Parts: sequence; C-alpha cells; structure tokens
Amino acid sequence: MQIIENNEEFDVIIVGSGAGGGMATKVLSEAGLKIAVVEAGPFFDPADPDQMTQMKWSYESPRRGSSIHRAFGDFDAAYGGWDIDGEPYTNHEDSNFRWFRSRMLGGRTNHWGRISLRFGPKDFKRYDQDGLGDNWPIGYEDVKPYYDKVDKLIGVFGTNEGLPNDPDGYFLPPPKPRLHELFYISGAQKANIPVYPSRMSMLTKRINNERGICFYCGQCSRSCSVYADFSAGSCLIFPAQKNGRQVKLFVNAMVRAVNTNDEGRATGVSFVNKDDRKEYSIKGKTVVLAASACSTARILLNSKSAQHPEGLGNSSGLVGRYVHDSTGASRAAFLPGLMNRKTNYNEDGVGGMHVYTPWWLDNKKLDFPRGYHIEVWGGMGMPSYGFGFNPNDLNKHFNLPVGGYGNDLREDVKKYYGSIVGFGGRGESIPQYNNYCEIDESTVDEWGIPVLKFNYQWTDYEKKQVKHMHDTFEELFDAMDAIPLGEKPGADQDYGIAAPGLIIHEVGTTRMGENKKKSVTNEFQQLHDADNVFIADAGPFVSQADKNPTWTILALSWRMSDYIIQEIKKQNI
Repeated sequence: MQIIENNEEFDVIIVGSGAGGGMATKVLSEAGLKIAVVEAGPFFDPADPDQMTQMKWSYESPRRGSSIHRAFGDFDAAYGGWDIDGEPYTNHEDSNFRWFRSRMLGGRTNHWGRISLRFGPKDFKRYDQDGLGDNWPIGYEDVKPYYDKVDKLIGVFGTNEGLPNDPDGYFLPPPKPRLHELFYISGAQKANIPVYPSRMSMLTKRINNERGICFYCGQCSRSCSVYADFSAGSCLIFPAQKNGRQVKLFVNAMVRAVNTNDEGRATGVSFVNKDDRKEYSIKGKTVVLAASACSTARILLNSKSAQHPEGLGNSSGLVGRYVHDSTGASRAAFLPGLMNRKTNYNEDGVGGMHVYTPWWLDNKKLDFPRGYHIEVWGGMGMPSYGFGFNPNDLNKHFNLPVGGYGNDLREDVKKYYGSIVGFGGRGESIPQYNNYCEIDESTVDEWGIPVLKFNYQWTDYEKKQVKHMHDTFEELFDAMDAIPLGEKPGADQDYGIAAPGLIIHEVGTTRMGENKKKSVTNEFQQLHDADNVFIADAGPFVSQADKNPTWTILALSWRMSDYIIQEIKKQNI
C-alpha cells in the first residue's frame, strides 16, 4: 500500500484524545509546542446541537433501545463498545476478555462514571504489603503534586476525611444524599461499614468562565452540554486549541504503527484515514501514545522494524503482558419502604452516586489480598429504555396479580418506581504475567491492521474477593430491610465475577520500572528502547488499585508532560 506522506513536522504527535492524551495536549501546547492529535474516531462536542444527546427522552430514539453505534443505547455519549463492526479482537481458548473501545474525540471520558479517586501510598507499594506483584518505581509523594493540580484544574467534589489510603484533595461541595442513599447510610451504620460522600468530577460550583455548573439532570453518561462534568474534549482539548496554540486534530485516523529510523528512534506515525481508506504518515520529533492500555500495546507490537523486530519498546518481551482489569460484581434489591412514592417531584442529583464505601477491612483477617469499594445506585432518575426492572416480579412478591397492560401496567410501574437500589463492587486484582494481549497474525480489522488476541483468567484471589462482595451486599440489604433480587451466584458461577474487561479499567500492558528487562517504560513513561516515545494512558501502571484509574492517568500524564518539556529544553529529545 502506498503511504501518503505529510511533510509538515510536529514537535509532538499524540495518539488518542482521552484522559492521558487530552492532558498531554493541554500541557504541551501551553508550553508552545506544535501538537498533532490523532484520534481513531470522529470529532465530538457535547454542546453541538447535532451531536447532543442530553435532555432527550428515551422514546425519541428511532431504534427504541437498541443502537448501532453505542453499547449503552442511542443516548449514551460513547461511540463504540465491546464489539465494533469491522474492528474485531480474538481470545485464546478459555479466555473471555471483553475490550471496550470509545471511538471519538475524548475517548472513554465521554462515558465513564467520573469517579475520581486518588491512588494512596499503599497502592504504589503493594508488594511491600502482601508480597504479591511488584512495587511501582514511584510513590504517592511523587504523584501528589499532580493530583493536586488535576483537582484544581478539572474540579472534583467530595470531603476530606483523613483516610490513610484514600488521600484527601481539593474538593468542591458534594451534593446531599438522596433517599435511597439515606437508606444505604442507615444500613451501613448497622453493619459497621463506613460511608463517605463520593468523589466525582462534576462541577457543583463554578471554577472558570468556560464551564458551566451541574444542574442535576442525572445524565452524565451522555456527556454534558454545558461542560459541567469532565470529558477530555471539552475540558482539555478545546482549551488547548485556544489563544493561538498550534493544535491540529486528525480524526477518524486509525494508527497502524509508529515509524522509526535506522537508529530506532521514532519519526512519526502512520494511520489509515477511515473516510477515504488511504494510509498517511505524519512526522513528529516526539510521539506520545495515549490510545488506551491495549490499543497502545497493539500499536507498539505492530511497529516492527530491523531495530525493533519484536515490536517497538518490546525488547523485554513485556508489551501486552500483565494486562489486568478491576474485579466487578453487582446485585440489586427492592426497598419496600420506597414504594408508592409520588413521582411529581425532582430527586436532584448528579449522574452517579452521591455516597460510596471505600475499602475498610484488614486483608490479613481475610482469605484474599487487596480490597474493593462499593458503588451505590438507585433513585428516580429519568427512565431508560424499558422499566429497568420487572414490575411483575415484585407483584409476585406481594402475591398480587401479574400481567396486564394499559392503566394497570402504568400503575404498577408508578408503584415500584424509585424502589430499586443496587450495589457495584470494584476491586483490585493481582497482575499476572500470563494475562496478556498479543498480535493475532491470522486476523486483521477492516483497515488491514492486525488485531489483538487476549489471554486472561481470574485467579482464586479475585473470585474469593467477589464472593466477599456478595456476602457484604446481602448483609447490607438485610440491614436496610431490602429484599434481594435474583439469586446469589455460587462457586459454580465463580461467584458472579464480571468477565475481565467489562469494568473498563484495564491497565498494565506497558508497565514502568527501573530495570529494562522487567519493564517497558521508565518512571516518566518513556520507552526504554526509544527515548522519544512516551505512554500517557494506563499501560505503564504496575498495578491497579481498587479505584477508577482516570484521575491517576491524568496526574501521570501531566507529570510525563512536564518531563518532556524539561528534556526538550535540555535538547535530550
């Protein structure tokens, strides 16, 4: 295939426009560098009337619940999902990794739950705690200044609680608990389980003139039209383009490889333009890969050359190794005390939980290492497609007639509306060398690029952790006088542990470290094998905490960007 070369040269090419790529774009452009942002999906602005999905009723969807572009329905912001036509991935036998991709400007930050938790001191040094996995080459104090800056730049609500491994930050006022959350707080107190205000990146007060304030529509998954929640496009990319900064966007551009010279250093990237299906190359003095942990691994492994025969950055053989996702389990229950609520009022709230439970126990007294946090959902938000529950199942519980339509059905829905509460457990898994992604040489996507093949199995550590989640959920339901829905999964179902990848927290494919034989990047996320290539997504994570990775991706990307600026000034890259 003929590659069309663009003779324009950029100081930095950034592949991917999510959390890490967006932050790198902002910091590096403000330093006066000429930036190219290469994104695999289309341009997206949630304030554009043609793209806005916020404040639309579910019945306005022409497909009545299904979607051809969005895994969570027509009105979720994220284009893409676990399965994308023309962009397959494969699994080894007995592996069922599910890989979520968000193909659009801003990437997954248009969809994520916006739970904005810092990793704590223990999270960076887990080997010292339990002898499993490895320590990071950096500690909390190395990242803390950047967590502080991210808090102030982007905004996060919460409260300072003095928890040793859930560090305090610079918080905006949190919203008050809603009624179902008050039930949760009461039940948790009875069960001696702590509850705290959530830490979420929605603006409950103004922080600048470019972004609005949350107006409690509860639709953050649709991406906010007034930019009150954090998405990388609206909060990082768009500001980076202002004030005459040199930021050029290449959208619908699927990167095939990083191009290198005879010395093995990066010279730019090549990509397929999805619109005209031709391949192009652009030149850059430095390349930052922020395509997501697995997409970045795929690009590196496909970037083979005489100098990098096993793929760029892969002299250690570790690119793609140690991929791991958060553990996950969920359960819902019916709260009789919330039946027959009046539905003619607004139950104000953000699109997510107002309270949560961080990990609270001592693992030395348990049969599994590491912990999990509990997320809480429920309330009277805008109905989605369908009912979100089956009113006939609840009628059966009360020995009431089942079936019906018209007014009878409407009355049943009203009767139970807002009476369902649910919990999600999100836990820390142990990184495993034998959990990996690699290139499947027998399969290409519709752009002719070899795809990823996954091998991933949960260990007994994770299964026992999820069993504990379910035991805790039932304890909480009992303390809340709630009635669990469905059956508690047993050992034959691996205790209901979510398939790897379903929680969308995968990390670790390009782990950082001091030893070049045991890591892919150094502590500043710079490839050991090519000093002008950096990784700004979750790939360099040595381990995943029981926390959502986004806030740490942002902080580390800012830290990496400062290092790049410093190295450019020293003429080292």
